[in-house]
Amino acid sequence: EIHIKEPIEKEVNPRLLPGELLLCEASTVYKYMQEDGSNRGTYGKLVCTNFKISFLDDDSASDDNEPQFKNKIVGENDITLQCVDQIYGVYDEKKKLLTGQLRKYPEKLIIYCKDLRVFNFCLRYTKEEEVKRIVSGIVHHSQTPKLLKRLFLFSYASAAPNNTDGRNQTMMFETLEDWRDELERTKGNVRYKAVTTNEGYRVSEKLPLYFVVPICISEESILKYEGRGIPIWCWSCHNGAALLKMSTFPKEQDDSTSQMQKAFLDGIYKTISKPPYELLKLDDLSSSLPSLQDIQTAYTRFKQLFLIDNSTDFWATDVKWFSLLESTNWLEIIRRVLKKAIEVAECLEIQHTNVLLIEESATDLCCVISSLVQVMMDSYSRTKSGFQSLIQKEWVIGGHGFLDRCNHLHKSEKEEAPVFLLLLNCVWQLVQQYPPAFEFTETYLTVLSDSLYVPIFSTFFFNSQHQRDTNKSGESLKTQSGPFRFLTVWDWTVQFDPKAQAFLNNPLYAEKPKPDKSQRKTARFKHQRQLSLPLTQAKPSTKRGFFREETDHLIKNILGKRIGKFINSADEPPNSLREFYDSWHSKPVDYHGLLLPRIDGPEIKVWAQRYLRWIPEAQLHGGGTIATAAKILDLMEEVQSLQVKMDEEHSQAVCGDVHSVPTLRNSARLSSLFPFALLQRQSIKPALPTSTWKDLEDEDDLVKRDDEFVDLSGDML
Repeated sequence: EIHIKEPIEKEVNPRLLPGELLLCEASTVYKYMQEDGSNRGTYGKLVCTNFKISFLDDDSASDDNEPQFKNKIVGENDITLQCVDQIYGVYDEKKKLLTGQLRKYPEKLIIYCKDLRVFNFCLRYTKEEEVKRIVSGIVHHSQTPKLLKRLFLFSYASAAPNNTDGRNQTMMFETLEDWRDELERTKGNVRYKAVTTNEGYRVSEKLPLYFVVPICISEESILKYEGRGIPIWCWSCHNGAALLKMSTFPKEQDDSTSQMQKAFLDGIYKTISKPPYELLKLDDLSSSLPSLQDIQTAYTRFKQLFLIDNSTDFWATDVKWFSLLESTNWLEIIRRVLKKAIEVAECLEIQHTNVLLIEESATDLCCVISSLVQVMMDSYSRTKSGFQSLIQKEWVIGGHGFLDRCNHLHKSEKEEAPVFLLLLNCVWQLVQQYPPAFEFTETYLTVLSDSLYVPIFSTFFFNSQHQRDTNKSGESLKTQSGPFRFLTVWDWTVQFDPKAQAFLNNPLYAEKPKPDKSQRKTARFKHQRQLSLPLTQAKPSTKRGFFREETDHLIKNILGKRIGKFINSADEPPNSLREFYDSWHSKPVDYHGLLLPRIDGPEIKVWAQRYLRWIPEAQLHGGGTIATAAKILDLMEEVQSLQVKMDEEHSQAVCGDVHSVPTLRNSARLSSLFPFALLQRQSIKPALPTSTWKDLEDEDDLVKRDDEFVDLSGDML
C-alpha cells in the first residue's frame, strides 16, 4: 500500500527555454523512487512541452543542494522528447506498450529513456481529465512520426538570443581553408587536394561542400557517378600512407552499366596505385564487420540489462549477469571493430600501404573505423579540440545520417542503429586502458552520448551538410527574417558552468613535451612511434569463458592463424599482424605515439559510468575511479592555490583562470559513478522468493549451485 500524504499546495512552474511551449500538465502525480522497490516517492506535477517531459516537485523550486555537475538545459527530472525510448502503461498490474491512440488510460506510467533512466509515475490520484491529457500528449509528442521542421531545434534557434562566446577551438570543416589546414597538419597536401567540385551540391547532396581527393583524380571523374567510386581522403600517416574511404555503386545494375562502372573503378585503382602513391589495400567493411542490423539487435539486447525498474529485478538478474551479457554480443562487436582498426593501423604504420575503406554509403562503419584509426595513431585526436574536430570531419560533415540512425523523427525503425554510440564505446575502451593519453575523461564521452538527444544543437540532428544548409532558412521570432543560427554541441558553456566543465578535462593528461634539442628524448619518442601494434596475446585462451570465440572467417582475415593451421595470404605474411601486436605491447607506451587497445576477452569492459549510473546497487560506496580522482583534484586545488599566492607575491596574478578545479567535498561518501550519481543511497539486497530460486536452478547456462540454492530456500521457507 502506498502511504498517502497530502501534497503541499505550492505552485511549481517549469523553467522554459526560449521557444519552449507548455503543451499539457497533470497535478498530484506520484513519482516512485526507482532504487529500492518500495512504494516510496514524492508528489508533484508532470508536464509536457515541445522540448521535454518534466516532473516538478517541491524541490524543483529551490536551488539548495544543487549538484556540482549540473546540466543547465536538462535537469535530473527532465526527459527530452528525443530521449524517450519506450512508454508503458500499467493496467491491473499488467504492462502494455503505449503507441498511437489510446482507448483506456493507465493507472501507472513507465518511461524508458535512451540514456537508460527509468521513470515510474502513479496516476491513481490524478484527475481523470488530466490523466487523459498528459498520457495522450506524452505518447503523441514523443512516439509519433514528425516533420523535421517540427523539431524543437528550429523553435529554439528562432527564439534564443545568439550570445555564445565564440571561443570554440573546434575545426568545423565547413570551409575550404579548414580542409587545407588539415592537409597541411598531416602533411598530406603533396599528394591530395581539397576540391570545390561540389559547391552548390552539383555533384551530390550526400557529399559535403568541400572534401579531399588524390591530386590525380579529375573533376570529370568526380562528376561522372555523383561521387561514387571516388576515393575520399580521411587522414595521412607520418610516413605518407593515407586512409581513404569510398562509397560503392548500387548492386542491382544491368550488365552494361556494371561493366562501365567496373572499368571506371579499375581506372581509379590503377591511377592511385602508381607513384607517388603507396600500394593500395581495399577493405570492404560490409563483408568484414557486422551489419547495421546486427549492431542494432545486439545493442537492443544489451540495453535491456540496464533498464532496471527496481532492486528485486536487479538482484534477480545478477546471478546470471555474465551469461546474459555474453548473449547480447555487444562487447564482441566492440572487439571486432577494435581488431579491424588495429588491422588498418598495421597497414598504414608498418606496411606503408594506403587503405581504402569501402561501404555502400561510406557514412556508417567507415566513419567508425576511420575515426578509431586516427584516435589510435594521431595524438592530436586525443585532445579535446582534436577529438571534436575529428567528429566534425568524419561524422557531421562526412554525412553520417544522425537523423535516421538515432530515429529522431520516429519515421522508420529499420534505419535505426547506434553507430555513433559504437564509436564512443570503442574510444572509451582506449580511454580506460590509457588514461594519460587523453585530454578528456570518460565523463566527457558520457555527456557527449547524452547530447545525441538534446535538440537545441544542430550537430546530431541532420543527415548531411546539405540537409542542414537547406533547412537553415526560416522566419525568426524577432520579426526579421533570416537564416537560423544553430548552436553547436562543442560549445560546452551552453550545458555546463566552468566548475562542471572541469569534470570533462583529464587532470592526469600527459601533455606533449616541447621539442628540446639538448635532450635525446624526442628521438626515443620518434622511435616508439614506429613500433608495431599488437593484436592478441601469444597464447590465446582455449576456454570459451566470458566471450564467444572468434568466427573462423574473422580469424582467417585478422589473426591469420588458428590452432596450428596456417592460412596463407598472398598480400601479407600470416604472422605480420601478430608480430606487430606483440612487438608494440612489449615496449613502453608512448602516450603521444601509436596506441593499440588490448582486446583479449576480459580487456573489453562494460562502460560502467554510462550504463550503470542510474542503478544504485551497482555503485561502490566511496570507491571506484572517483576515489582516486578526488585525491588528485584535491592536490591540484592545493597546487593552484599555492601558485596564485606566488603570483600575488610577484604582482603577477592571473585573472580568470579557465582551468578551474572542482572541489569534491565528502569524497569518502561519493558514489563510484560520480558525478552522475551523487551521494551513495543505501540499497538492501532483498530476500528472493522461493519460486525465483527454483527458476534459477533450472537455468542450463549457470554454474551448478544446487546445494547452495537448497540451503537458502530452506532458510527462507
